[in-house]
Amino acid sequence: MIRTNSNIASRVNTLDWPWITSCLHESGWARTGEVLTLDECQQLRTLYANDSLFRSRVVMARHRFGLGEYKYFAHPLPDPVTDLRESLYAHLAAVANEWTVKLGGNSEYPGTHRAFINLCHTAGQTRSTPLMLRYEAGGYNCLHQDLYGAVYFPLQTVFMLDRPEQDFAGGEFVLVEQRPRAQSSAQVIAPRQGEGVIFTTRWRPVQGTRGNYRVNIRHGVSTVTRGVRHTLGIVYHDAELAAEHIHL
Repeated sequence: MIRTNSNIASRVNTLDWPWITSCLHESGWARTGEVLTLDECQQLRTLYANDSLFRSRVVMARHRFGLGEYKYFAHPLPDPVTDLRESLYAHLAAVANEWTVKLGGNSEYPGTHRAFINLCHTAGQTRSTPLMLRYEAGGYNCLHQDLYGAVYFPLQTVFMLDRPEQDFAGGEFVLVEQRPRAQSSAQVIAPRQGEGVIFTTRWRPVQGTRGNYRVNIRHGVSTVTRGVRHTLGIVYHDAELAAEHIHL
């Protein structure tokens, strides 16, 4: 387990949040810039081999999710994962509430992640969802959404832990937006090592001629053509016991 007195939360707090927020409203995703240091990326990658830190391992091919594997961290989460989850959520909750209001709902996301997790646990969603993903050459992840129960946060974040074009090639992050009565559009993103991509979990509001409407978004990973690719996934909601392999 990584024990750290790092300033990850301070780094998150000093990101360009007005720009990130604008990108999220405009397109449903945003790059954070580099948040994790080289040493932190290396330390997180080494955790993947320690099965005692994880509650579950999923081999994608067994479920026709793609080719690769991922592991869900067990509680207690490593310190850097908790720091990222809590500090990012604090800035994203306002976006989540604004999206909910635009689509006719009520603001329902509290200001702190711990308060939000209490809502998840009250709803029976108690299993941790932050995860690490690993792809070797030929690996990929089919388009999907990460929903683990009725309570979910509309944004999530993935951090690149390897060096694109040095440790691996290919393996771009892919977002596909499905608008009603229109063809789907795709975004292909290649984050740098230590950089995060914040993106829509399920839907985002888009302004139309008659008000806001929901746009559905799925995400995946293109084929890794060389090397090994590791990422850290920060999902802000916890999971139901029966929602281990939901891949919508």
